[in-house]
Amino acid sequence: MTMEYRPRGVCSRRMLIDVEDGVIQRLQVQGGCNGNLQGISRLVEGMNVEEAIRRLDGIHCGDKSTSCPDQLAQALKQLS
Repeated sequence: MTMEYRPRGVCSRRMLIDVEDGVIQRLQVQGGCNGNLQGISRLVEGMNVEEAIRRLDGIHCGDKSTSCPDQLAQALKQLS
């Protein structure tokens, strides 16, 4: 299943998340801090959705109440 998510309150504009049998197969992020988001993408590939949510939910970016990792967790919660 491929999900398209439009993050809110962060620099990234779009996330494409491929999930199969509860495991993240691929994450593509458009916009945002390219190097950091490539790193996050590689780290979550192969990770169970629930584990990714547990690790990323609630992370803040500077004085923002959210971050790209937190927005990814919010997107993944919609799949659970």
